[in-house]
Amino acid sequence: MLRNGLEPWHLLILAVVVIAVFGSKKLPDTARALGKSVRILKSEARAMKDESTS
Repeated sequence: MLRNGLEPWHLLILAVVVIAVFGSKKLPDTARALGKSVRILKSEARAMKDESTS
């Protein structure tokens, strides 16, 4: 079914859909919030790993 994975045109269609749903004005704020969430997740995972090894 997904033998070839994501082709470049799949990503293009996904980008168009995201822009259509969120609009170009909200995209920077959404990307900033997503980046912040990823940083928090990484720091929490690192803290849990450090806690389990000590």
